[in-house]
Amino acid sequence: MKIAFVVGEPSGDEIGADLIRGLRRRVDRLEPVGLGGEAMQAEGLTSLFDIEELSIIGIAGIAMRLPQLLKRLSATVRFIVAERPDALVIIDSPTFSHRVARRVRDKLPDMPIVNYIPPTVWAWRESRAAAMRPYVDHAICALPFEPAILEGLSGPPATYVGHPLMKVPGLAEILARDGTVAEKRPNSPPTLLILPGSRSSEVVRLIDDFGETLQRLHLRLPGLRAILPTLPRHRERIEAAVGRWEKKPKIVTGVAEKWAAFAAADAALAASGTVSLELALAGIPMALAYRLDPVAYRFRHLVTAWTAALPNFIVGHPLVPEHFHEFVRPEHLARRLERLLTDTPERRAQLTGFEEIRRLMAIDQAPGETAAEIVLAEIGRRQG
Repeated sequence: MKIAFVVGEPSGDEIGADLIRGLRRRVDRLEPVGLGGEAMQAEGLTSLFDIEELSIIGIAGIAMRLPQLLKRLSATVRFIVAERPDALVIIDSPTFSHRVARRVRDKLPDMPIVNYIPPTVWAWRESRAAAMRPYVDHAICALPFEPAILEGLSGPPATYVGHPLMKVPGLAEILARDGTVAEKRPNSPPTLLILPGSRSSEVVRLIDDFGETLQRLHLRLPGLRAILPTLPRHRERIEAAVGRWEKKPKIVTGVAEKWAAFAAADAALAASGTVSLELALAGIPMALAYRLDPVAYRFRHLVTAWTAALPNFIVGHPLVPEHFHEFVRPEHLARRLERLLTDTPERRAQLTGFEEIRRLMAIDQAPGETAAEIVLAEIGRRQG
């Protein structure tokens, strides 16, 4: 069996590798082809080109690389059509992968196409859901609310298989041993996680606000400990910024050190993003903050979502507080975090909500296993 993949970023690469392993357990001879990163290449795929070429952020970045992207798009479509695989699986990266899928469907109309991690139509551009239906036979979702949203927007059939985070070793260990997070009491003195973002631009826009927040919080909780997990590539920049702070957190960069910090934390101040879901699953109350870049800020009216926090989407109400732009105020954040670092109704409300998130996201088997069954079912349906 030959399966074509189109993957454009590292997070999708890990998901694709997990899916390949699930397929191999069900298919005697599997040949993965197409686009993928290091993890998928370790599972036998030879990528058409380095997917780093597709890691472009922002409208300006896309405009600068447009000729190259169009060339890669055409080459990818030609390759898949020539290979005539049993199915095409596109994973995340909708700007590129969905254009490939549309063109492949035109040339190979009988070949099943599966979209693993569909576009965030619940956040902006809802019209993309219905637009997917002519060229996507099934959407595989990592968030439990997505299938119902896609159905309501006339999108393709969809199935929730679980989020990859549920199987990340460090977080899985926390999930296994924590029991009922709603009963967790803060330590004395408490420990605060500081998470200014995974991208350099996010760090630059938030680091000074987070430093001022920590300083003000120390005045309210004098014995407070603080830990700042970050990626190795950001360490030098963060150390330079933290050097100006009166109160300094402990900076850690390793994966094991990150999850040890999560296990020890009582609350977190974080840049809004996927980390909010990590914190919720780990049972860590949080306050979220974010500042868009100047170009993105001008297009903020395109965002239709009622929240940017994944925990809020999952439970369906404003569980965790969000602070954007002019509302990223250190004194406000410090007072908010004080309530989360001590045994208060606000802290207990978040922890109760996190219990609900764990329940809603629970899965019976690993995401790659269920995803493999869906891909094979679509192949069988088309061939039958």
